[in-house]
Amino acid sequence: MARSGESQEVIAKWEGDWRATVTAGAFSFPVDEPPEAGGTDTGPMPTDYFLGSLASCYALALAWSARKRGIELPDLQVSAVGEYDGPRFKEIRLTVNTSLPIEELEPLLAPASRVCYVSNTLAHVPKIDVRQADICA
Repeated sequence: MARSGESQEVIAKWEGDWRATVTAGAFSFPVDEPPEAGGTDTGPMPTDYFLGSLASCYALALAWSARKRGIELPDLQVSAVGEYDGPRFKEIRLTVNTSLPIEELEPLLAPASRVCYVSNTLAHVPKIDVRQADICA
């Protein structure tokens, strides 16, 4: 079922240097850069989380597609690799790894693509509206 309305708010708090802590509901996680980029390597890079959100969303979508058809995917893994082009990825490759035969996996891919929020967002890039928060005295 497709969602509508706003998502949960996710907050990134800068911790100094190239570090931040992201809070999403009851969860928080570190973000940093590797030493060669000036960071301290205390957490994954933002692009790692970005690729992780795509890979995990697609894995969950594939599991949903399989479950609807009575197919089990006990060993499903989806990896994501981006090819940098300056300050963006010019290409992202998703690789599905499972022992399910290709002829059984292939019919699951299109339905999974239809319900994966992250890949759909990338396919139809949303407007990004950056604004300053209201300051209360």
